[in-house]
Amino acid sequence: MEKKLIIKMIKNCFKQYYSEVDSLPMNSKDLEELADKIIQIKVEQPAVDLYEAVNDTVYEFLTG
Repeated sequence: MEKKLIIKMIKNCFKQYYSEVDSLPMNSKDLEELADKIIQIKVEQPAVDLYEAVNDTVYEFLTG
């Protein structure tokens, strides 16, 4: 699975929550960790939709 695609999806997902802000509310290390977490979810649960995994992970990051 391409990490670049997942990072792009994460950034797009954040835009839904922070449409007026140009920068992400996280550093690059956090972004990499989120991408790794999503990749791990897809490895453990291949039936999970990638879009759903990204949205759930970003939501958990924002509310956690």
